[in-house]
Amino acid sequence: MINKCVTFSEIGVRRVNQDVFRLVEMAQHNRVLMVVCDGMGGHAMGEIAAQTVCNAICGYWEDNPEMPDSEAKVVQACKVASDALYARSQVGYPIEMGTTMVLASVEGNTVTIAHCGDSRCYMLRGGEVVYQTQDHADPSWGLEVVTRCFFSTNPQVAVPEVECFEIQSGDRFFLCSDGVYKAMAPQILTARLQDDRPLEEVVDVVKFMCEKFSKDNYTGILAENI
Repeated sequence: MINKCVTFSEIGVRRVNQDVFRLVEMAQHNRVLMVVCDGMGGHAMGEIAAQTVCNAICGYWEDNPEMPDSEAKVVQACKVASDALYARSQVGYPIEMGTTMVLASVEGNTVTIAHCGDSRCYMLRGGEVVYQTQDHADPSWGLEVVTRCFFSTNPQVAVPEVECFEIQSGDRFFLCSDGVYKAMAPQILTARLQDDRPLEEVVDVVKFMCEKFSKDNYTGILAENI
Protein backbone atom coordinates (compact mmCIF):
# COMPACT_ATOMS: atom_id res chain seq x y z
CA MET A 1 0.00 0.00 0.00
CA ILE A 2 1.23 3.51 -0.76
CA ASN A 3 2.64 5.03 2.39
CA LYS A 4 3.11 8.57 1.16
CA CYS A 5 2.75 10.77 -1.93
CA VAL A 6 4.45 14.09 -2.55
CA THR A 7 3.22 16.19 -5.47
CA PHE A 8 4.08 19.36 -7.35
CA SER A 9 2.81 21.24 -10.39
CA GLU A 10 4.44 24.49 -11.51
CA ILE A 11 3.83 26.86 -14.39
CA GLY A 12 7.56 27.31 -15.08
CA VAL A 13 8.34 29.65 -17.96
CA ARG A 14 4.95 29.24 -19.62
CA ARG A 15 2.02 31.65 -19.35
CA VAL A 16 -0.47 28.89 -18.48
CA ASN A 17 -0.02 25.62 -16.61
CA GLN A 18 -1.47 22.95 -18.90
CA ASP A 19 -0.41 20.10 -16.57
CA VAL A 20 -2.98 18.45 -14.31
CA PHE A 21 -2.62 15.76 -11.66
CA ARG A 22 -4.95 13.95 -9.29
CA LEU A 23 -4.76 11.35 -6.53
CA VAL A 24 -7.67 9.05 -5.73
CA GLU A 25 -7.29 7.26 -2.41
CA MET A 26 -9.64 4.30 -1.87
CA ALA A 27 -8.52 2.93 1.48
CA GLN A 28 -11.43 0.52 1.79
CA HIS A 29 -10.24 -1.18 -1.40
CA ASN A 30 -6.53 -0.92 -0.59
CA ARG A 31 -6.05 1.17 -3.73
CA VAL A 32 -4.44 4.49 -4.69
CA LEU A 33 -4.70 5.94 -8.19
CA MET A 34 -2.21 8.56 -9.42
CA VAL A 35 -2.71 10.41 -12.72
CA VAL A 36 -0.73 13.09 -14.57
CA CYS A 37 -1.95 14.70 -17.80
CA ASP A 38 -0.08 17.25 -19.93
CA GLY A 39 -2.21 19.34 -22.27
CA MET A 40 -0.80 19.69 -25.76
CA GLY A 41 0.45 23.25 -26.17
CA GLY A 42 0.30 23.25 -29.96
CA HIS A 43 -3.49 23.11 -29.81
CA ALA A 44 -6.22 25.14 -28.13
CA MET A 45 -7.24 24.74 -24.49
CA GLY A 46 -4.61 22.19 -23.50
CA GLU A 47 -5.34 22.74 -19.83
CA ILE A 48 -9.04 21.95 -20.40
CA ALA A 49 -8.14 18.79 -22.32
CA ALA A 50 -5.87 17.67 -19.48
CA GLN A 51 -8.51 18.39 -16.84
CA THR A 52 -11.21 16.60 -18.83
CA VAL A 53 -9.21 13.41 -19.35
CA CYS A 54 -7.77 13.36 -15.83
CA ASN A 55 -11.18 13.85 -14.22
CA ALA A 56 -12.85 11.26 -16.45
CA ILE A 57 -10.29 8.55 -15.63
CA CYS A 58 -10.40 9.31 -11.92
CA GLY A 59 -14.19 9.41 -12.08
CA TYR A 60 -14.23 5.95 -13.64
CA TRP A 61 -12.15 4.58 -10.74
CA GLU A 62 -14.45 6.29 -8.23
CA ASP A 63 -17.62 5.08 -9.95
CA ASN A 64 -16.43 1.46 -10.13
CA PRO A 65 -14.86 0.81 -6.71
CA GLU A 66 -15.53 -2.94 -6.78
CA MET A 67 -13.81 -3.46 -10.13
CA PRO A 68 -10.27 -4.85 -9.67
CA ASP A 69 -7.47 -3.06 -11.47
CA SER A 70 -6.68 -4.58 -14.86
CA GLU A 71 -5.78 -3.71 -18.44
CA ALA A 72 -9.46 -3.95 -19.36
CA LYS A 73 -10.33 -1.40 -16.67
CA VAL A 74 -7.73 1.02 -18.02
CA VAL A 75 -8.93 0.60 -21.59
CA GLN A 76 -12.55 1.24 -20.61
CA ALA A 77 -11.61 4.27 -18.50
CA CYS A 78 -9.64 5.68 -21.43
CA LYS A 79 -12.63 5.17 -23.75
CA VAL A 80 -14.80 7.12 -21.31
CA ALA A 81 -12.13 9.84 -21.15
CA SER A 82 -11.82 10.03 -24.93
CA ASP A 83 -15.59 10.39 -25.28
CA ALA A 84 -15.60 13.11 -22.60
CA LEU A 85 -12.85 15.00 -24.44
CA TYR A 86 -14.76 14.84 -27.71
CA ALA A 87 -17.93 16.11 -26.02
CA ARG A 88 -16.03 18.96 -24.38
CA SER A 89 -14.43 19.95 -27.68
CA GLN A 90 -17.88 20.37 -29.26
CA VAL A 91 -19.13 22.93 -26.74
CA GLY A 92 -19.63 26.24 -28.54
CA TYR A 93 -17.73 25.38 -31.70
CA PRO A 94 -15.50 22.39 -32.55
CA ILE A 95 -11.97 22.72 -31.15
CA GLU A 96 -8.87 20.60 -31.70
CA MET A 97 -7.57 19.79 -28.23
CA GLY A 98 -5.38 17.06 -26.82
CA THR A 99 -3.43 15.77 -23.85
CA THR A 100 -1.03 13.05 -22.82
CA MET A 101 -1.73 10.80 -19.82
CA VAL A 102 0.16 8.57 -17.42
CA LEU A 103 -1.32 6.69 -14.48
CA ALA A 104 -0.28 4.25 -11.79
CA SER A 105 -2.83 2.45 -9.64
CA VAL A 106 -1.49 0.56 -6.63
CA GLU A 107 -3.88 -2.11 -5.41
CA GLY A 108 -2.60 -4.35 -2.64
CA ASN A 109 0.72 -5.79 -3.80
CA THR A 110 0.31 -4.94 -7.49
CA VAL A 111 0.62 -1.81 -9.60
CA THR A 112 -1.02 -1.12 -12.94
CA ILE A 113 0.86 1.46 -15.00
CA ALA A 114 -0.55 2.94 -18.20
CA HIS A 115 0.43 5.80 -20.45
CA CYS A 116 -0.55 7.47 -23.68
CA GLY A 117 1.97 10.00 -24.98
CA ASP A 118 5.23 11.25 -23.51
CA SER A 119 4.35 11.75 -19.86
CA ARG A 120 6.28 9.13 -17.88
CA CYS A 121 6.23 6.74 -14.96
CA TYR A 122 9.37 5.38 -13.32
CA MET A 123 9.29 2.37 -10.97
CA LEU A 124 12.35 2.19 -8.71
CA ARG A 125 13.53 -0.61 -6.44
CA GLY A 126 16.76 -1.19 -4.55
CA GLY A 127 18.70 1.53 -6.30
CA GLU A 128 17.58 0.58 -9.81
CA VAL A 129 14.96 1.66 -12.31
CA VAL A 130 13.06 -1.59 -12.79
CA TYR A 131 10.52 -0.12 -15.21
CA GLN A 132 10.14 3.07 -17.21
CA THR A 133 7.42 3.90 -19.70
CA GLN A 134 8.62 4.44 -23.25
CA ASP A 135 7.46 7.68 -24.85
CA HIS A 136 4.91 7.50 -27.63
CA ALA A 137 6.76 10.08 -29.71
CA ASP A 138 8.42 10.18 -33.12
CA PRO A 139 11.46 12.49 -33.43
CA SER A 140 12.01 11.81 -37.12
CA TRP A 141 10.52 15.17 -38.18
CA GLY A 142 13.13 17.13 -36.25
CA LEU A 143 10.61 17.96 -33.55
CA GLU A 144 9.02 15.24 -31.45
CA VAL A 145 5.56 14.31 -32.66
CA VAL A 146 3.39 12.53 -30.09
CA THR A 147 2.02 9.40 -31.74
CA ARG A 148 -0.47 8.36 -29.06
CA CYS A 149 -2.56 10.80 -27.03
CA PHE A 150 -6.08 11.86 -26.26
CA PHE A 151 -7.05 14.05 -29.22
CA SER A 152 -10.54 15.36 -29.83
CA THR A 153 -10.52 14.97 -33.62
CA ASN A 154 -8.58 11.70 -33.76
CA PRO A 155 -9.83 9.44 -30.92
CA GLN A 156 -8.30 6.29 -32.38
CA VAL A 157 -4.82 7.38 -31.21
CA ALA A 158 -5.92 7.25 -27.54
CA VAL A 159 -4.53 3.73 -27.13
CA PRO A 160 -2.95 3.22 -23.70
CA GLU A 161 0.05 0.99 -23.15
CA VAL A 162 -0.56 -1.00 -19.96
CA GLU A 163 1.76 -3.01 -17.70
CA CYS A 164 1.12 -4.74 -14.36
CA PHE A 165 3.75 -5.66 -11.77
CA GLU A 166 4.00 -7.17 -8.33
CA ILE A 167 5.48 -4.63 -5.94
CA GLN A 168 7.57 -4.74 -2.79
CA SER A 169 8.00 -2.65 0.33
CA GLY A 170 10.17 0.38 -0.45
CA ASP A 171 9.31 0.56 -4.15
CA ARG A 172 9.00 4.12 -5.43
CA PHE A 173 6.87 5.43 -8.28
CA PHE A 174 7.42 8.74 -10.02
CA LEU A 175 4.92 10.09 -12.53
CA CYS A 176 5.77 13.28 -14.39
CA SER A 177 5.15 15.49 -17.39
CA ASP A 178 7.91 15.97 -19.95
CA GLY A 179 8.82 19.33 -18.44
CA VAL A 180 10.49 17.39 -15.61
CA TYR A 181 12.64 14.82 -17.40
CA LYS A 182 13.68 17.19 -20.19
CA ALA A 183 15.13 19.58 -17.61
CA MET A 184 18.02 17.30 -16.66
CA ALA A 185 20.10 14.36 -17.84
CA PRO A 186 18.29 11.00 -17.42
CA GLN A 187 20.89 9.60 -15.03
CA ILE A 188 20.64 12.66 -12.80
CA LEU A 189 16.87 12.37 -12.49
CA THR A 190 16.87 8.65 -11.73
CA ALA A 191 19.73 9.02 -9.26
CA ARG A 192 17.92 11.75 -7.35
CA LEU A 193 14.68 9.75 -7.27
CA GLN A 194 16.54 6.93 -5.54
CA ASP A 195 18.21 9.08 -2.88
CA ASP A 196 17.81 7.59 0.59
CA ARG A 197 16.06 10.69 1.89
CA PRO A 198 12.49 11.69 2.81
CA LEU A 199 10.28 12.07 -0.25
CA GLU A 200 9.84 15.80 0.42
CA GLU A 201 13.60 16.33 0.18
CA VAL A 202 13.84 14.29 -3.00
CA VAL A 203 11.07 16.35 -4.59
CA ASP A 204 12.71 19.61 -3.47
CA VAL A 205 15.86 18.68 -5.42
CA VAL A 206 13.89 17.72 -8.54
CA LYS A 207 11.89 20.95 -8.37
CA PHE A 208 15.08 22.99 -7.97
CA MET A 209 16.50 21.46 -11.16
CA CYS A 210 13.25 22.10 -13.02
CA GLU A 211 13.10 25.70 -11.81
CA LYS A 212 16.58 26.30 -13.23
CA PHE A 213 16.41 24.38 -16.48
CA SER A 214 12.85 23.43 -17.51
CA LYS A 215 11.40 25.09 -20.61
CA ASP A 216 7.86 23.95 -19.85
CA ASN A 217 5.34 23.40 -17.08
CA TYR A 218 6.58 20.68 -14.73
CA THR A 219 4.47 18.32 -12.67
CA GLY A 220 5.26 15.20 -10.68
CA ILE A 221 3.96 12.67 -8.17
CA LEU A 222 6.47 10.73 -6.07
CA ALA A 223 5.05 7.85 -4.05
CA GLU A 224 6.53 5.08 -1.92
CA ASN A 225 5.07 1.68 -1.13
CA ILE A 226 4.90 0.81 2.55
